[in-house]
Amino acid sequence: MKLKTHQSIAKRIKITKNGKLKIRTGGQDHFNARESGKTKRNKRRDGNLSKSNVSNIKKLLPYS
Repeated sequence: MKLKTHQSIAKRIKITKNGKLKIRTGGQDHFNARESGKTKRNKRRDGNLSKSNVSNIKKLLPYS
């Protein structure tokens, strides 16, 4: 039986060529005027998913 991909995870996380998981930084949609310049700059960067969550997320993305 085929496994189903968890679509909400697939839309939020990308798997790199080497198997690392990239995730977009949260809190970018609105209320950013109150943030300091340093915080706004850091939000522009995507981050790596922590190692403790990688195995759980990879189970939800079986074919990627």
